[in-house]
Amino acid sequence: MRFSGPRRRALAAGLMAALALAATACGTGDDRADGGSAASASRGSASGDDKIDVPDGIKDRLKEHGIDVDRWKNGDWKNWDKDKWLGEAEDFVNPVIDGLWKPERMKSAKDPAKTVSVQDAAADQGVSDPEPAPVDARAEQTPYHEHAAPVGKVFFDSPEGSMVCSGTVVKDVNHPGKSNLVWTAGHCVHAGRNGGWYRNIAFVPSYNDRGRSEAQLAGAGASEIAPYGQWWADWASTSDEWISGGDETGGAGAPYDYAVLHVRPEQGGRSLEETVGNALDVDFSAPSARDAGTVGAWGYPAAPPYDGLSMFKCVDTPGRLSLSPAMPTMYRIGCTMTGGSSGGGWFRVVDGRTELVSNTSIGPAAHTWLAGPQLGGEAQALYRQMSEEYGGR
Repeated sequence: MRFSGPRRRALAAGLMAALALAATACGTGDDRADGGSAASASRGSASGDDKIDVPDGIKDRLKEHGIDVDRWKNGDWKNWDKDKWLGEAEDFVNPVIDGLWKPERMKSAKDPAKTVSVQDAAADQGVSDPEPAPVDARAEQTPYHEHAAPVGKVFFDSPEGSMVCSGTVVKDVNHPGKSNLVWTAGHCVHAGRNGGWYRNIAFVPSYNDRGRSEAQLAGAGASEIAPYGQWWADWASTSDEWISGGDETGGAGAPYDYAVLHVRPEQGGRSLEETVGNALDVDFSAPSARDAGTVGAWGYPAAPPYDGLSMFKCVDTPGRLSLSPAMPTMYRIGCTMTGGSSGGGWFRVVDGRTELVSNTSIGPAAHTWLAGPQLGGEAQALYRQMSEEYGGR
């Protein structure tokens, strides 16, 4: 279903209402900001059939690592030997494996818990505001496509098993109305300094659109879980700082923990934006926490007490979080969402338009707050590179 113009305006109005209510308002699966520079991944494309469309340069790179591209889809992707786990920016490859993300496999994917937990985030280095009071996450109204921003779930495989994050459909400045770009966290696509690119990365917009329970979803078909289909990443970019400094607790890469995916449908030829009927602008002005106003974080928390099946939101006024005087300050809001909400967009309303201003990166083990990067010039450069070089392909 495509959204009409009035529905888009209604969505913005609904988000404005949600933001006005501020005062009331990532384990294993079944298969075992400013100031940084952009790191763009090379193409690892996928056709909708059984063929793997991988450029010769990437094929050669895979061969250098002892990887037979023709065996990848038959299970060789499960080989996480260190010398076969590609980590450089240009190493990304993500050929479609038809039917891999079945409904039950998607439901079994867990949150990357270590990645969104940080033990020393309250350190009194740099400039940090007092820890915010927890804000209870509230369930989004259903169906999600009528009440929420274009949020969905990002699925991927890691050495620990199948994992899940959240992501947002964002506009493509060079391909208006036909965007295939998804904004998420860097740690949802790349393990950071001690690892490489995750595999089988796919985006499912409006996952479980009607918010049905596990019992109600028993035996559910793909269309009930993924009403707009599955969208596989054929390109990905994250920051050099995340690749070189990110770790299990965020590390030095946390203020640069953002990523952009270029996706294509597992089936069909329409763009993601045309299919879901909406996409958001990204605000790269990096407003200070004081000037950001009220923001809302949306996502699919998967760690207890949540089950990953439903979309939730937290609305709060951000404060400052500094992990080190040498690193950019992050935004921090009170929120009880847990892992799985990682990568989910933070939105604010500017001149009546809902815009993405950050994404969920880290939070404490107690799940009382979330922090996200400021998106400035370097994040914008990464986004523009994705749009210009890969957006039209």
